[in-house]
Amino acid sequence: MDLDALLPRSRTPRDYLDAATDPRLDPAGLRELAGSPYSFVRLAVARQPRADAAVLAELLTEPLDPWDANRLYRLLAEHPNADRAVLLRVLARTEDLLRSGSRPYGAAIALAARPELTPDEVDRLRHLPGASRRLRRGLTRTPPPT
Repeated sequence: MDLDALLPRSRTPRDYLDAATDPRLDPAGLRELAGSPYSFVRLAVARQPRADAAVLAELLTEPLDPWDANRLYRLLAEHPNADRAVLLRVLARTEDLLRSGSRPYGAAIALAARPELTPDEVDRLRHLPGASRRLRRGLTRTPPPT
């Protein structure tokens, strides 16, 4: 079902949030909601298991305040449909947040667990000024069981 069919004629921000979590919403509707001006709607889209890599990439087009960005980047880093391209963009944004004094530690540690990224790509985070000792330990990958 498309987005317009799910939304009432007079729309509130809550209607967009409800649509983002509606299982009847089609992929095109999720993609449209990914560009929402409401950060809580974009975060709801990032939690959707039905969101594909194109939808997840769309979530990265609009800027967010650091608090919401931390949450979004962690959700994307953990999302099973995030492909290498999305993860590289999340990695770059996570680096930016660390440089600016924010603490996207959850996203950084989630990125370290992703096999789509090389250890060298993620290791850059440990050398940034905002990287704490705890983050540097969290970025150390344990080898997969053989």
